[in-house]
Amino acid sequence: MSAPTLSSGKATRPHHGHAGPTRPNSARDEFLRVLRRNISAHGFLIGAVLCFSFFSWYPMVREFILAFQKTENGKTTWAGWSNLSYVVNDPAFWQAWRNTLLFTVLALVFGFAVPFVVAVVLNEFRHGQGYLRLLVYLPVMLPPVASVLLFKYFYDPGYGLFNRILEILHLPAQQWLQDTDTAMLSVVIAATWMNMGGATLIYLAALQGIPGELYEAAELDGAGLLRKVWHVTIPQTRLILSLLLLMQIIATMQVFTEPFLLTNGAGPEGSTTTVVYLIYQYAFNFNNYGSAAALGLVLLVVLAGVSAVYVRLSRSSED
Repeated sequence: MSAPTLSSGKATRPHHGHAGPTRPNSARDEFLRVLRRNISAHGFLIGAVLCFSFFSWYPMVREFILAFQKTENGKTTWAGWSNLSYVVNDPAFWQAWRNTLLFTVLALVFGFAVPFVVAVVLNEFRHGQGYLRLLVYLPVMLPPVASVLLFKYFYDPGYGLFNRILEILHLPAQQWLQDTDTAMLSVVIAATWMNMGGATLIYLAALQGIPGELYEAAELDGAGLLRKVWHVTIPQTRLILSLLLLMQIIATMQVFTEPFLLTNGAGPEGSTTTVVYLIYQYAFNFNNYGSAAALGLVLLVVLAGVSAVYVRLSRSSED
């Protein structure tokens, strides 16, 4: 038997038939991985599209069609512009728009300014800010019906909290929800208390993102609190302020829950009848779904116009 052959001073190792473990088909595995990922992504996307189609887009399309239809004796026919003409010629239409605009203006005065002021005050606290944020946001966590009924108790002319306070201050008691002069203001106060927590936290987050060097520079220039707010805080939070302004206009023009529960919708002499409540009356009190849809379409056009103006002004300011 001959000795093993040496090559370069080293013995050669015998081969066992395979250089290593079998490598999978990388192209096929990559294709399957991409396919599974796309199927999952499209599955979630299709689910979201179906939800939006069923709960958002279909009602809007159905409302648009219903605004030009009329149903009599179980038979639906095309009515053209008659539903819109009926709505516009209804005296309650203009009263509802006046009340809605009044509520929007008052809600902007209170509901837009008060949360910003509260956020500025909270931002000055160095200790206990978390507990104060919880206290401010607590009304938002309460059910809206419970909050409205709580204020209805406060507004009671006989034993309500607000009249008790006026009595302590030796001021005359008020018929808060029964007087045409104070009914809408009472609704605005309740709505502001219920909804200010979310806006306050958004403002507070924006304030905490402002660099402290800007306030230090303002203090070196001798600026007080009001000047710092005017020259530093408002310019630095202008985008958030404008966005929440638009959102609040849209939300307040669709107010329904507060006047419906506090003043049974219409209020004294119709002083709290809003556009959305009038839509409710057309649909569920008068069974006139065509007129309700037509008024809803008018409200949609108005809100779309407000949004378009906001977008145009935002682009102009950026340019």
